[in-house]
Amino acid sequence: MGHGMAKNLLAKGHALTLTVHRNRERVADLLAAGATESADAKALAAASDIVFLCVTGTPQVEAMMLGERGVLAGAASGLVVVDCSTSEPDSTARLRERAALQGVTFVDAPLARTPIEAEAGRLNVMIGAEPAVYARLEPVLRGFAENLFHVGGPGAGHIVKLLNNFIAQAICTATAEAFAVGQRAGIQLPKLVELISAGAVNSGLFQAMAKTLHGQMDGLKFELDNARKDVRYYTHLAEALAIPSVVGEAVHQSLALASALGHGRKYVPSLVEAQEQLSGAKIVPR
Repeated sequence: MGHGMAKNLLAKGHALTLTVHRNRERVADLLAAGATESADAKALAAASDIVFLCVTGTPQVEAMMLGERGVLAGAASGLVVVDCSTSEPDSTARLRERAALQGVTFVDAPLARTPIEAEAGRLNVMIGAEPAVYARLEPVLRGFAENLFHVGGPGAGHIVKLLNNFIAQAICTATAEAFAVGQRAGIQLPKLVELISAGAVNSGLFQAMAKTLHGQMDGLKFELDNARKDVRYYTHLAEALAIPSVVGEAVHQSLALASALGHGRKYVPSLVEAQEQLSGAKIVPR
């Protein structure tokens, strides 16, 4: 996701500085297009007006912000840090308070859609920020986003993202289970897909899962372990509010089980393969 964001920011004329933490091949074209490389997050923060973080989740965000060579170590008053990761709201609140002590504004702005839309500059972004901060960020965010949703004040972005991802994974998990039950019960799964495709139950996520019936396991390019992490964050949020999360826990455990069966590094549609292992159903053609 970060590569597409950076590419489009450069293409829109923004000066861009980046850090490289793993794969240098993924930034070669960005550097060739005019991006500047910083040695670490501290140096990057010192050279920037706005810092975008796009990492896996809360542990990585905290490390990037609070480490000895992290963002806050190099941040001057007035810096805006935008966390585009999917993070735990409690951690986001703590980081926002810690950043404010240095005059730094910490904004949550998680992303929706996939790396394909990131490369095309067509991401959806959910922003939790005060109106004045959002107004400052909006022209920059439009460099890589098709749709911006100012969903509320600080913290609201990450909460909305967790709600969105819980609903999404509930659809995917229910579809995989229904395919297993249907196949074992003797129905023709393409007929089920045909029916659902013509009615209110249909969705892009259902269609992505339905592609597994043709052997296509990448209809939804989102790693299963990342989905598991996001739903775990959602159940933590519900627990902190003392709200029962019966469906959320079931979805989380379905993802955890699929991961334990060896599918964690695959895409979410591999929930269907996990159901095959559990039920003996034959769903994916081989």
